Amino acid sequence: MLTIVTATYNRAHTLPNLYKSILKNKKFDKDITWLIIDDGSVDNTKELVNKWIKEKQIKINYFYQKNSGKMAAINNYIAKVDTELCTEVDSDDYLTDNAVKIILDNYTEKIKNSNAYGMLFRRFFIGKDKQTHLPKEEKEIKIFDLYNKKGFAFDSVIVFKSNIRKKYKYKLENNEKFITEARMYNELDLNYDGVFLIDNVVVNCEYLEDGYSKNINKLFINNPYGYFEYHKECFYQDFKGISFKKRLYFIKHYIMFGCLTKKSKIYVVKNCKGTINKILTLLLVIPGYIKTKHRFNKK
Repeated sequence: MLTIVTATYNRAHTLPNLYKSILKNKKFDKDITWLIIDDGSVDNTKELVNKWIKEKQIKINYFYQKNSGKMAAINNYIAKVDTELCTEVDSDDYLTDNAVKIILDNYTEKIKNSNAYGMLFRRFFIGKDKQTHLPKEEKEIKIFDLYNKKGFAFDSVIVFKSNIRKKYKYKLENNEKFITEARMYNELDLNYDGVFLIDNVVVNCEYLEDGYSKNINKLFINNPYGYFEYHKECFYQDFKGISFKKRLYFIKHYIMFGCLTKKSKIYVVKNCKGTINKILTLLLVIPGYIKTKHRFNKK
């Protein structure tokens, strides 16, 4: 019924936590599958996973590839999912003890037969006293609206309908290795009715020093082409209900990545969709380029 998809690189020291958590959830789904994509690890990940495969406690599909980045790894093997539902769980995260029960209990006929592409759950952030809840008044919503109109600001867990998820890939640009998941979510939002919000925690997570979220500025510098396309595509979403502050956020980042990718100012203005957005981009593009060059020349 459910596949856990994990792309991993040199995380043999954290994978056992995820493995144990999946074992605890096996009683809720005897057909649960763990799809592991080893993105060129040079530690003992392969030996560890082979040991688990021999134990035959759960079904594990293991694939090894040359290091290409998390997104490319998932792109290359997402088609291997053969269950009705799938979700991506990072190699340093692990499931709560009843995660699969919560997921399956909430996967009702209403959700199954809807035009939504999945369900969105919460993560629990270890070490953070303050947690956040999903908007109670919303049951089905586009992810773009959840984060940019409703003010939800935390990472989440999306359980996809596999037949839909396998149609989409993380769009990487210019040989980059990373792009925000939100770019694919935007594409899904345009083609489906969004996700159902389930205000339960199904994954525990702890940010590591070598994790993506700890190095967001480095990601911006190393992956500007993908981020430029992402912000450009955001203007195709419905901006009705977006605050002026949030609109400026998108425009400033759109200009910043336009500068980092050496797009001409004329190109940046012309490719901004929406009259208000285009006017603001025209007003801010010159100071934005100056500020971006000053900021990143220093780095």
